[in-house]
Amino acid sequence: MDRTQSKTLAAMWMAGWLTLMLIIAIAGREAAREINVFQLMEMRSILGFLMLYPMIRARGGFGAMKTKRLPQHVARNLIHYGAQLGWFFALTLIPIGQVVAIEFTMPIWTAILAATFLGERMTSWKITAIVLGVVGVVVIVRPAASEINPGQLIALAAAVGFGVSVAMVKSLTRTEQTLLILFWMLVIQSAAGFFPALYVWTWPPPHLWGWVVVIAFCGTFSHYCMARAMLHADATVVIPMDFLRVPLSAAAGWLIYSERLDAFTVLGAALILTGNLLNLKPNPSPPARVQG
Repeated sequence: MDRTQSKTLAAMWMAGWLTLMLIIAIAGREAAREINVFQLMEMRSILGFLMLYPMIRARGGFGAMKTKRLPQHVARNLIHYGAQLGWFFALTLIPIGQVVAIEFTMPIWTAILAATFLGERMTSWKITAIVLGVVGVVVIVRPAASEINPGQLIALAAAVGFGVSVAMVKSLTRTEQTLLILFWMLVIQSAAGFFPALYVWTWPPPHLWGWVVVIAFCGTFSHYCMARAMLHADATVVIPMDFLRVPLSAAAGWLIYSERLDAFTVLGAALILTGNLLNLKPNPSPPARVQG
C-alpha cells in the first residue's frame, strides 16, 4: 500500500471527498423530495454494494470479508443508519448550509465519546472545543429568538449519531481494514432498511434513478477518497481541508436554491469550526518518568 507522504496528493484526494460530499447533499435533497427517505437509503445501500463488489472480488471475495467483531459492526451501522436518515430528512427542511454547519459538531461528540469509552485523554483544548461547538449550535438554532425548526433538531441528532458512529469506527479500525468496514456497512444497512423500504416502496420515475445512482456512488466512494488522503498526510493536515465543506455548501445552497445565509449561521459555523481546529491540537507528551 502506497503511504508516500505528500500534502499535494492528500489535497487531491480531499478535493474528491469535498466534491462528492457536496454533490450528495444536492442529490439527496432532490431525491428526498420525491421518494421516501427509507426507500432512498435502501436503494443507496444496494447500489453502493454493487459498485463496491469489484474491489471486494479483487481482495479475495466474500471469504476475505469475515470478521470476529460482527456485534460491533451491527451496533455501529444501526446508529449510522439512523444518523443518515436524519441527515437526508434535514436536507428537505432547512438550508444546506445549516445542515452542514450543524453536522460539523460531529468531531466534538466524537471527542466526548472517545474520552468516555475509548480512554482517550480529555485535554483543556478539547474541553474548549466542546464548549465552542455547543455555543455555535445555540447561535445557529437561536432557541430564545424564535420557534426552533424541527429540521435543526433532526440535523443535530444526526450529528450526535455520526459522532457515536465515528467513535465506534475508531475502535473497529484497530483490527479491521477499511474495505471490510465499508462492506459490513452496506450489508447491515441494506438489511436494516429492507422492510421499511418495502412498506413505503413506490417505483421511482426514470429521472429519479439518476439522482439515486449519484447518491450511491458519492456515498460509497467519498469514504475511499478520505481514506486515501489519510495515507498521504497526517489527520491534522487532512481534516481541516474538510472545513471547506461549510462555505462550499452554503454557496451551493445560495446559487442553486437561492438560500439566504444569515449572520447567525455564519457566526455559529465559525465557532464550531474554531472548536474543531482546537480539537486537532496534538496532546502534550506526558512527563518522562525518572528511573530510581
